[in-house]
Amino acid sequence: MALWAQMTPKLQYLPTETLNELYPDTFPLDVRHYLASWIEEQRWENFDVDNMEQEPQARRLLDQMVHLLQEVAQHNPNVVERVKLQHISRNLSVFQQQPMQLVRTVRDILRKESHLLAQVGMHQNFPPFQQIPQGLLATNGTPQPAREDSKTDVDNLVLKVLEIQSCRQTLHQLQEDLNWEKQEMEQNRIQQLEYNYSVCAKKRMQLLQEAVCALELCQSCLILRIKSWRWEQHRATIGLHFDDNLGPLQTCNLRQELMLVKRDHGGVEQFHTLQESLAHLLQTLIQNSLVVDKQPPQVIKTQSKFSTTVRYLLGEKMAPGKPVLLKAQIITEAYRIKGSKVSLLYENVGELINSTAILEHNTASKNTCATFRNMSIRKIKRADRKGSESVTEEKFALLFTTELTITGCESPYSIQTISLPVVVIVHGSQEINAMATIIWDCAFSEPNRIPFIVPERVPWKQMCEALSSKFMSEVQTQQGLDRYNFHFLAQKIFDQPDISEDFSNMPVSWAQFNKEVLPGRNFTFWQWFEGVMDLTKKCLRDYWSEKLIFGFIGKQHLHVILQNKPNGTFLLRFSDSEIGGITIAYVGPSDNVGRKIQNIQPFTKKDLDSAGLGDRIRDINCITHVYPDLPKNEVFKKFFTVPSPPNPDGYLPFKLTTVVNPPQAPSSEEIDMEALEGILSSICQNTNKDLH
Repeated sequence: MALWAQMTPKLQYLPTETLNELYPDTFPLDVRHYLASWIEEQRWENFDVDNMEQEPQARRLLDQMVHLLQEVAQHNPNVVERVKLQHISRNLSVFQQQPMQLVRTVRDILRKESHLLAQVGMHQNFPPFQQIPQGLLATNGTPQPAREDSKTDVDNLVLKVLEIQSCRQTLHQLQEDLNWEKQEMEQNRIQQLEYNYSVCAKKRMQLLQEAVCALELCQSCLILRIKSWRWEQHRATIGLHFDDNLGPLQTCNLRQELMLVKRDHGGVEQFHTLQESLAHLLQTLIQNSLVVDKQPPQVIKTQSKFSTTVRYLLGEKMAPGKPVLLKAQIITEAYRIKGSKVSLLYENVGELINSTAILEHNTASKNTCATFRNMSIRKIKRADRKGSESVTEEKFALLFTTELTITGCESPYSIQTISLPVVVIVHGSQEINAMATIIWDCAFSEPNRIPFIVPERVPWKQMCEALSSKFMSEVQTQQGLDRYNFHFLAQKIFDQPDISEDFSNMPVSWAQFNKEVLPGRNFTFWQWFEGVMDLTKKCLRDYWSEKLIFGFIGKQHLHVILQNKPNGTFLLRFSDSEIGGITIAYVGPSDNVGRKIQNIQPFTKKDLDSAGLGDRIRDINCITHVYPDLPKNEVFKKFFTVPSPPNPDGYLPFKLTTVVNPPQAPSSEEIDMEALEGILSSICQNTNKDLH
């Protein structure tokens, strides 16, 4: 209840609009007040709101909340409050169909309260909350962009400006009255008017100062939203969610953001400090409003066409007349250190075809965009490489520049923006390695970095998040990688197949990711992983989404889970010896009357194009039950196709080949099962999952 105890005395200072945003109709302030202790005791942050398996837990919290609220209502001596609370408890049933929405709502409220309290600490010169715009209600404890529909910050600014205009009109009327009375020589009346004029002038000065503060807060929130949009656009490369709608940002820009600068210009000139502040704010806004709406491909082949779109969010404020030309060039970064500061020197290092476009305003959509439809890189100048550096590790970017004039401003402004990093290749065979460079950059770079600095090593747990996000995005599935997959991948990339420890904080390097070949192979970790994604996307998506593919699993784990299964039990695993292959591991009879685990030769995309995986499983007689014990004909029936005309022998043209484990690998009878079970137990520590 500590958070609510801090919030309660601040509520009186919150504008009505902010209160309505903070406590919506579906979760009114009364619920937060009466159930404060219980709400803050629950672990809302532990929920994964996209995981439907947690819905029962969310529904239990909803039931508890309704029950507690009804108890509070029952014991409330105030009849009006009692009826009101009973009504609210009934309205909470809106969350019954979507209990996860309750989690989102409560979690967002707690985050916003924490952020509001933090903002009070950041603005000690202001009365509590009065200068904090609604747009700063973030969804977590750090400054974040305002909600799309939040307009209180701009509305507050507009009201200030309207008040200044009213004050100016009053001053003008007083000045006219004063001039008249001076002519009539009524001294008392003159003194009164002079006093009134001075009071109004002081008020006007104060209002101007307050309006500048409001504008600064409003604009800071807006620029933060633009930066956040750019960062989400960057991270979308590895599959993270990204809303590419720029409309709300543009609306925020255009809703009289520049009103304060353009109105009452003569008065502002009397106050040099305010004038400088306003000029700086305007320049910052103008220069931050040029964004790359549609990014170019991040791997670009020379002599090939590509497109990109750049958008100016202040398009409706551009001065009419001469068309605004946007120019593009391809750059690399050179860094010059001056004292403790690092400055960028952009150098044009390539020749672009169709590198200019006009910023055109669409009156229907209110968008101002320049679209480069048929760009191409004719040639590129590369930097001198050192050691084992490859051309696919060198990052470039497109730099867009223009000069434009804003209505009401005398001098033109030179503005620029750069694209996300791109890698330039000359042959399709370089594409996979080039994409590895992009993936590493987008997954592990920091916000507001110097382009394009990225760490050389990252913790394995960060790599797991990136691999799972990229896999789901590439395959177009909601089924990500699990802890067993991650453990096998860690064993593979670190070349430690017998290690059972937690790899989470072990650092993995760029070299391990895509420079050094895997032991005993002629390909890197990323090349192998990308091959698995490509095969799954093109041939196995439905199998994977329905959890019919075990996927990434090592031979030790394989022996543990299959050792006691009857002959014919099988599972599907990605080949670790061939790029883009899937194999069937099954329990079969041994030469010495026992049982052994065998692997069928991996199927590649070419194999599965000729006969699908379901049909192949149907026609292999030595496999009968998919792990743990499900009949294959029931599980894979939906994937069986109508048989094509049979060959003379009555079978598909398919040759079954088994690959026996290498001689140096012990058989299932020779493996220390207790040791292996210990390894698997360590993988799923803190869980009660039965490995058998």
